[in-house]
Amino acid sequence: MRMRMRMRMRTGMRSLIFTNPNPSAVRVMRGMRSIVLAHQQPPPSLYKDLDQGRISRRSISSTSPRRLENIDLKELERLTKEAEERLKQYDEPLKRTVPLQLSVAECLRWEPESEEDNVVVQGYVRSVRGMKTHRFVSLGDGSSLAPLQAVVPADTNQAEGLAIGAAVRLTGKWVASPGASQSHEMQVTQVDILGPSDAKTFPIQKKYQTPEYLRTIPHLRPRTPINAALLKMRSEAVAALTRFFAESHFTQTHPPILTSSDCEGAGEVFTVAPASNVAELSHEDNKSKMFFRNKKYLTVSTQLHLEALAQSVGNVWTLSPVFRAEKSDTARHLSEFYMLEAEMSFVNDLDEVMDLAEDMIRNMCITMYESPTVYEFLNREGRIGSDLVPPEEVNARWEGMMADEWPRITYTDAIEFLQDHADKFEHKPIWTEGLHSEHEKFIAEHVGKGKPVFVTDYPRDIKAFYMREGQSLPDISSPGPTVECFDLLVPDLCEIAGGSMREHRLEPLLEAMKRHNIVAGEFTSSMDGNAPVGAKTGPLDWYVDLRRWGCAPHGGFGIGFDRLLCYLTGVQTIRDMVSFPRWFGRCDC
Repeated sequence: MRMRMRMRMRTGMRSLIFTNPNPSAVRVMRGMRSIVLAHQQPPPSLYKDLDQGRISRRSISSTSPRRLENIDLKELERLTKEAEERLKQYDEPLKRTVPLQLSVAECLRWEPESEEDNVVVQGYVRSVRGMKTHRFVSLGDGSSLAPLQAVVPADTNQAEGLAIGAAVRLTGKWVASPGASQSHEMQVTQVDILGPSDAKTFPIQKKYQTPEYLRTIPHLRPRTPINAALLKMRSEAVAALTRFFAESHFTQTHPPILTSSDCEGAGEVFTVAPASNVAELSHEDNKSKMFFRNKKYLTVSTQLHLEALAQSVGNVWTLSPVFRAEKSDTARHLSEFYMLEAEMSFVNDLDEVMDLAEDMIRNMCITMYESPTVYEFLNREGRIGSDLVPPEEVNARWEGMMADEWPRITYTDAIEFLQDHADKFEHKPIWTEGLHSEHEKFIAEHVGKGKPVFVTDYPRDIKAFYMREGQSLPDISSPGPTVECFDLLVPDLCEIAGGSMREHRLEPLLEAMKRHNIVAGEFTSSMDGNAPVGAKTGPLDWYVDLRRWGCAPHGGFGIGFDRLLCYLTGVQTIRDMVSFPRWFGRCDC
């Protein structure tokens, strides 16, 4: 009997188990389990006989009915029939009493064999097509590029409020669709207008709208399908990176946004002042009138502060906004963007830093590649995302990122390689002048061959002051001194990351700062109470102090997070990767 009841339970619930992900289904299954278990207990007559001592507890616990004595077979048969009758109801489609609320993406993935009643979906109306007896509504909620198709009878309550842009809740049946666009559709029985919309004035219409136009309405642009998908992919990337660093025993930190110096030494910083006293920016000679007693800036990099934190807990990382006052109008530059930065303590080899950067990006891509959001984005059809790089090309980028053993080439070898093809460039490759974008693209294409490329050991005089000078014997092929650093290049987008070994020795660091005109003369720590009057100090005295007391060899890197996501999504300008982009001349909301 038990076997038969279990078989019936499996048969009757198969569709529910595999097609209904809602918690209410779990409650129904639990209820059925309690019914079955209740009727697997000995019949009441057994308890009576047990009390009178005619049946032993040992015989009741046996699985063999032959060992039971004095059983009331008629009572057992009656209970068996009663249990079977109760289970019959689960052979029929369940009539859900509790609404099943699903996202659009969950609905589109759900293909039940029979119609499902009392299903609820919430979202924004993308389009409405009116007929005499019905309205056909496309609904989106940001969970899927594709919309949900809903059929609404014209006489349904509040159906007249279904307008493009409106926020609505639809309740109805999820049934097989006769159309070819999707397997199922919603037959709506109830409409709730949660946020009305004027279709005539709503800026985002069903027709094609250019990226340039959408940038003029950044507060509404995220409601378009592509931009919603970009937000979700960004979230998944952050989650994957957080897991990677946690598993690698890195500590996440939050360095300051306001800083006393320009980390890069380029002077392209935003100066901070109270809105009530902007004039203080001109009172450099009267520091008592300044909010912080001297000039402060929005950070261009958190690296220097990360180095201080790394001396506390070892390996650290952060994902933080940074700001650069570059009057640049290119597709790769913004005034505000996110930088992922990491610092490793007790490392003395640049290869270890590059290994971390490579493993991190590869792990993130492998983790994200199988997600429904990324799968749908890379396999989109039709005109969705027509302004992006074609999906097949973006798929090739992902394959390159997930490949093993990214090539590495020294800057000197890269210059020699470029000089062999000098006729292909507008700018002649010169060792002392760095790499232009056309050079980086050529290296990424011909050296990387689809994979990212590390270019290492750049000339000392074109890199930042904090980079450690080469520790090995001078390379006879290098025209001058180099530093232990790298840039990570990818096809089309060029540089997406840079890192180096940090100069951890006091005297070489001071010499580098003098070469870059960051400090002049004798440098005295701000913590030195015996500093002579007139001693030359600067805003980076605290950074120098880190070298005075137990500074271990260390290194790190920074990755332009938005630029990396541009590469992985095929977005052709960073202004369309960031929800609220700020660049020279533009900060709309």
